[in-house]
Amino acid sequence: MYTDLWASNASGLATHIAHVGLAETADLLVIAPATADTLARLAGGFASDLLAITALAARCPMVIAPAMDGGMYEHAATQENIEKLTQRGATIIEPEAGRFASGLTGRGRLPETTTLIGAIRLALGKRGKLAGKRVVITAGGTREAIDPVRYIGNRSSGKQGYALAQAALDAGAEVTLISSVQLPTPHGADLVSVESTREMLDAVLTACADADALIMAAAVADFRPQTAAAQKIKKTEANADGFSLSLERTEDILEAVKAARQQTGFPRIVVGFAAESENLLANARAKLERKGVDLLVANDITASDAGFSVDTNRVTLLTKEGDERLDLMSKAQAAEIVMGRVATLLG
Repeated sequence: MYTDLWASNASGLATHIAHVGLAETADLLVIAPATADTLARLAGGFASDLLAITALAARCPMVIAPAMDGGMYEHAATQENIEKLTQRGATIIEPEAGRFASGLTGRGRLPETTTLIGAIRLALGKRGKLAGKRVVITAGGTREAIDPVRYIGNRSSGKQGYALAQAALDAGAEVTLISSVQLPTPHGADLVSVESTREMLDAVLTACADADALIMAAAVADFRPQTAAAQKIKKTEANADGFSLSLERTEDILEAVKAARQQTGFPRIVVGFAAESENLLANARAKLERKGVDLLVANDITASDAGFSVDTNRVTLLTKEGDERLDLMSKAQAAEIVMGRVATLLG
């Protein structure tokens, strides 16, 4: 840690020119929190302390998280300084609104750590393997209404889909996340919330109109009630012996994407998922060929340490050329590998 421009001990820099070295090899400069005074000095190009000099010497991207009390953030001078820094290419993480130590309320609180880390990851990934690419990812299990209270669904938690969205952002992609579950949205992803298969189909076709890649990680329901009751179905003498529910097939999203792709060429790459309880490779290989996807990720849902709800996964990646089995790993690690394959497929 360096704290003094002139100190020669372990807490400072050895010489008056060594400070330039802090900026020369940096991939990213993060200033958090940045006070109103710091913003003014950065905007004015001052070189009065170690931080300001490092910022002047840096040629890497800069992320700034303003944080200050009272109405200082909204002041015209502060906003003018932020505008100058933005025009020079700095990324500004907007502060949050709330109550300050002074007792005042307003905008100026330092964002939560998850927001800061998300913004940092987003900035670091801008020159990644998928920079300039549009990636659409689905997550969670769809729900098909029986009545206003009940639905047909599945056990998908959406964790793998959200991990894929974060991995795509880390690789520099512009990400649209179509989700049926409520998990913390990765910073920088465009979230589209859906519930039913029909809603997901519409969202996917819209988002994929000019997308480079679609990753269908969602567990889409295969059936839905033929009719959904307008009111909650009650226990009555009429159904004391049981209740029958007639089902119909839902829309096949990958089939619809396949047809659209044949017409428009988009999305350029399609990745499918297969959650199987038996004959994993045979069923996955059949789905790969039937759906016309470029890559299929298969996992055995009967394993207690992989698949639904848990944070780990054990998958097999299948292409027309062959398959590759991945040992047990975190869903974040699996997502990084899948996104690496997507980057390779996109060339």
